[in-house]
Amino acid sequence: MAVTIKDVARLANVAPSTVSRVIADSTRISEETKQRVRKAMEQLGYHPNLNARNLASQSTKALGLVMPSSKDVGFQNPFFPMVLQGISEGAQEKNYALHLTTGKSDREILDAVIQMVQGQRVDGVILLNSKVDDRVISYLKERNFPFVLIGKPYKNIEEITHVDNDNLRAMKEVTEYLISYGHQQIGFIGGSLEFMVTIDRLQGYKQALQNASIEIKSEYIVHEQFLREGGQDAVREIMALDQPPTALVVADDFMALGVLNTLDELGIKVPDDLSIVSFNNLLLAEMSKPPLTSVDINIFELGYQASKNLIVLVENKNEPTKRLIISHRLIERLSCSRPKQ
Repeated sequence: MAVTIKDVARLANVAPSTVSRVIADSTRISEETKQRVRKAMEQLGYHPNLNARNLASQSTKALGLVMPSSKDVGFQNPFFPMVLQGISEGAQEKNYALHLTTGKSDREILDAVIQMVQGQRVDGVILLNSKVDDRVISYLKERNFPFVLIGKPYKNIEEITHVDNDNLRAMKEVTEYLISYGHQQIGFIGGSLEFMVTIDRLQGYKQALQNASIEIKSEYIVHEQFLREGGQDAVREIMALDQPPTALVVADDFMALGVLNTLDELGIKVPDDLSIVSFNNLLLAEMSKPPLTSVDINIFELGYQASKNLIVLVENKNEPTKRLIISHRLIERLSCSRPKQ
């Protein structure tokens, strides 16, 4: 015979309504009572029927995750598994499931989001990157559907809850760090300009050079995919110049790995011949040869705060929009030195 809420209530010596509130993690119930009820549930082997509860409350208890195009970086760059860990932890704390979607093109991604929203499969959506003129954002805003963006919105910044780093400041500090070593010829390897993170970091790079009265050379600026192959292609192009830079800022550790591979093939030593600073502080930055100086952007926290704040939006329609800036710090390793005379 199936165990019921009444059985749990009887064992815990509380009302059935109290058991329901404990299952919903209500703040009206004391922690002591919650522990007693949960102990009774465990003792009786009781598992609440979440589907029935969700149907009654017209909630799916699920969050939709919109990954970048599957033909792009979504399933290759280690940034995404790390941010997904943070999202998952924030969702699990409130007993929300995750519904992942992607596509081979922007149109396929938009179609998948429309199916999620109109099919009432999720209560809210997290977008894992910020693009210029993103049609998914436009669609979600038109529907007044709860969503949170990881990254800075291209426009209507005050109207969209988003979690981001101060990417302009971070790149400005990194470029100034290389200038402090004595570098005047500094190259920039970044992702596509369709992403807001690239736009902000490029602006930070340019600001640092301008403040130091260093000429901005267009040939020192290369944009590729956030992939190892992107870094390989970019550094070949830059190092083929008649006067290549003495230092590089690379917008992503995965790209920087490709940069290091290619420099090794070309017989260029880091940091003796070329200094490098990259972003994300992935494990591969620490394990590379030499270990990379990299900016830790707290990827896990980006994801955790995104899901946590989306759930707040879902459960309180009157929640104001927020701009959450996650801190960053430079992790110094062995990839930078003073330029050769």
